[in-house]
Amino acid sequence: MADQGNNTRPSDPFEPFRAMRDSWLDSMAKSMVDAVNTDAYAQATGAMLEGYLAAAAPFREALEKSMTQALQQMSLPSRQEVAALAERFTHVEMRLDDMDAKLDEIQKMMRERAAPEPAGPEGPGKAAVESSAQVPKPQVAASAGSPQARRRIARKRGLRAAQR
Repeated sequence: MADQGNNTRPSDPFEPFRAMRDSWLDSMAKSMVDAVNTDAYAQATGAMLEGYLAAAAPFREALEKSMTQALQQMSLPSRQEVAALAERFTHVEMRLDDMDAKLDEIQKMMRERAAPEPAGPEGPGKAAVESSAQVPKPQVAASAGSPQARRRIARKRGLRAAQR
């Protein structure tokens, strides 16, 4: 009978096999890392991938053609058509933002030209009062921190990402 007063573990008959397995796995891992980190392995892998891509190209082209035909039959746009449409919308939005910024500049110039005349001893002139009543309220021009400029920058980034 085993000594119950001692805190010794019972012997495991498979422990030497586990130690042998662990040392074998460590040595295999080291040799595989050394083999994978060579130029010859990189060239062989590259050649294998090129062969795979060359063999798969006809199947990929046939799949693209069949998908294009299926999308046309279902009256659905292809990925290229959606990307082209998104690009066109982005260009239209950028042009609208440019026009909005130019309109803001024109309004600012009009306000500066229609500024009230300095008041004389009898008070402001009648023309100055009439011109100030017709001037629209000031709006924020499209500066670098304006919402318009931020939207435009975000659209440009999105357009570049979609083109990749």
